[in-house]
Amino acid sequence: MYLTPEIKKNIFKEYGQSEFDTGSIEGQVALFTYRIRHLTEHVKVNKKDTVTERALVRLVGKRRRLLDYLKKTDIERYRELIKKLNLRK
Repeated sequence: MYLTPEIKKNIFKEYGQSEFDTGSIEGQVALFTYRIRHLTEHVKVNKKDTVTERALVRLVGKRRRLLDYLKKTDIERYRELIKKLNLRK
């Protein structure tokens, strides 16, 4: 399994306020980004796996909505998160 509880704790510890802070927007976006990157590699190898491709598109949409909310409420946190996760070019 690519997403073990230890990896989740590390992601939330790095991007959230603590390893148990699973509800923060930064932690959720970081977790979605990790999953998106993994699924992107899977879809590149398995081009006919449409179910995974659909799940990938849904994850990207969820992350987009969270980032839009963060941008509306706190632009500085948004910019810091984008920079930290290296999402924009």
